[in-house]
Amino acid sequence: MSQPSAPWPTPPSHVPQPPAAEPQKGKRGKQPASTTRNIVEWVVIIAGALIVAVVVKTFLVQAFYIPSGSMLPTLEEQDRVLVNKLSYDLHPVHRGDIVVFKGPEQAQGEVKDLIKRVIALPGETVEARDGVVFVDGKALEEGYLGSGITTGPLEPTTIPANHYWVMGDNRGNSKDSRFFGPIDKSLIIGRAFVKVWPISHFRFF
Repeated sequence: MSQPSAPWPTPPSHVPQPPAAEPQKGKRGKQPASTTRNIVEWVVIIAGALIVAVVVKTFLVQAFYIPSGSMLPTLEEQDRVLVNKLSYDLHPVHRGDIVVFKGPEQAQGEVKDLIKRVIALPGETVEARDGVVFVDGKALEEGYLGSGITTGPLEPTTIPANHYWVMGDNRGNSKDSRFFGPIDKSLIIGRAFVKVWPISHFRFF
């Protein structure tokens, strides 16, 4: 006769259980706050960039395009230049500077801002004869003029205080001080110091 089988061992009254997974706290609740924070950060960054751009354009540097061929061969139509608006707060206007200025009333048209080269300074007398410009009786060396470009006759003109005589490098195709007279310093926006476009013609003045 067979012996009764041994009973199964009784499990211990307390068996350690693996720790229950903690619920993910606030993942869904944090998303809106995180999104809002990102939006606020981007708004602040964009606003800051716009403020910097406005400050730079208003007080420091501004880009201008060349509207005509009056400054050939130095500048061609549709070229882009950067203009330093602080230059003449730091030093006087120099002869030979290329300046951007608000067109006087006599030159008002579709283009409000003009670009020319400073030829004569306050108190000086400018004239032109035999195709050459003279300042205070001395012939002006103008290496920036293109080959064959000369200046038509100009009667002696003395420049008033705080005024400047400006002319385009393309003397035969430029409405400048020969047309509207010397310009007041208050009209000068700044000094063009670099051509940035087209990039292949990048150069400092």
